[in-house]
Amino acid sequence: MELIEQIWLGSGLYQLTLGRFVMICVGLGLLYLGIVKRFEPLLLVTIGFGGVLSNIPGVEIATGDGLLHLTYVVGIETGVFPLVIFMGVGALTDFGPLLANPRTLFLGAAAQFGIFATLLGALGLTAIGWMDFSVREAAAIGIIGGADGPTAIYVAGQLAPNLLGAIAVAAYSYMALVPLIQPPIIKALTSEKERAIEMVQLRHVSQAERILFPLVLLLLVALLLPSAAPLVGMLCFGNLMRECGVVDRLSETTQNALINIVTIFLGLAVGSKLSAEQFLVPSTLGILVLGMVAFAIGTASGVLMGKLMNRLSKNPVNPVIGAAGVSAVPMAARVANTVGLEANPHNILLMHAMGPNVAGVIGSAVAAGVMILFAG
Repeated sequence: MELIEQIWLGSGLYQLTLGRFVMICVGLGLLYLGIVKRFEPLLLVTIGFGGVLSNIPGVEIATGDGLLHLTYVVGIETGVFPLVIFMGVGALTDFGPLLANPRTLFLGAAAQFGIFATLLGALGLTAIGWMDFSVREAAAIGIIGGADGPTAIYVAGQLAPNLLGAIAVAAYSYMALVPLIQPPIIKALTSEKERAIEMVQLRHVSQAERILFPLVLLLLVALLLPSAAPLVGMLCFGNLMRECGVVDRLSETTQNALINIVTIFLGLAVGSKLSAEQFLVPSTLGILVLGMVAFAIGTASGVLMGKLMNRLSKNPVNPVIGAAGVSAVPMAARVANTVGLEANPHNILLMHAMGPNVAGVIGSAVAAGVMILFAG
C-alpha cells in the first residue's frame, strides 16, 4: 500500500492543478488549430506542444536547466531566433511589387498605426486603473498590431519578457485568423464599387534595382534609427542573398533548412512561457483584447489610406490592398485578392497587394525599433 501511495503522490495526476489543466487544454487547442484548421501550423504546432509539455506536473523542462528553458534563454532572451527568422523571411520575400509601385509603401506605413494606437490605449487603461501595464509592457503589446510574429517576439523579449507567452500567442493567433478578421473590416469601410476597382499592370523591376534595394534600405534605416537595424539588417541580408544570384546555396539553406530548424526551437521556447503561473493572470485577457484592437486598427488604417490614395491618384488604387499593409505575409495579400475577386471576377489584386504586404514587414520592423528606442 505504501508503494502504491508513493507512486500516486509522485504522479502527474496527483500534482495536476486546475491552472495547469487549463493550459494543457490551451496547448491542445493550439495544436488543433495548427493541425486540423491549418492556421499557421509551423508555429502553432510547436508552440502548442511546448505549452503542453511545460504544464505537465513534475517535469522541469521549462524551468531551471530544462531544455525548453535553456532554448528560451539562448534563442529568445538574446534575440537570436527572431533575427534568424527575419533573415529567412528576407530570403523568401520578393520586394519586386513594392519596387514596381513604391506608393504602396504608404499603405504599409498606415497599417502600423494600430501599433501606436494600442500603445496609447494600454497606457490609457492603466491610467484609469483598469489595467496595470508599464510603458515597456504597453509597447510590447502594441507591436501585436503589426501582425508579425517574429517582430512581436523580439520586442517582447527586449521589453517585457514576462508577457512573452501571451503576446506570442496573441500575435500568431491573429495572424492565423486573418481570413476571418479582415474581410468584415474591409467590407465595412469600402463600397462594392471600390472593391471592384482594377489596377494597372505592374512594371518590370530590373535585377539591379532588386540588389540595390536591400542595401539602400539598410543604410537608411541604420543611420536614421539604429535600434531597428538588427531586424531590418537581417531582413535585408536575407533578401540580398536571394537577389544577388551568386550565393544560391546560402539562399536556399536560409529559405529551407535554417529557417525550419530555428522555427522548431522558437515555437518550443515560446511554448515554454505558457505555463499556468505565467499565463493565467488578469493581464493576459487584456493583452488578447488589446492585440485584437491593434490588428483591427491596423487593417482599417491601411484600407482608409487606400481610399485616400485612390482619390488623390491619377491611376486607380483599390483600397482593399491597404488591408495587406499588416505584415502577415502572404496571407493578408491573399485575403485582399479574395475580397477583390468577390466584387469583380476579373480583378486580380494579389501582386498589387504584395507591395503593401512586404512594406508592412519593413514598417513593423521600423516600428519595433521606435518602440525599443523610446521604451527601452
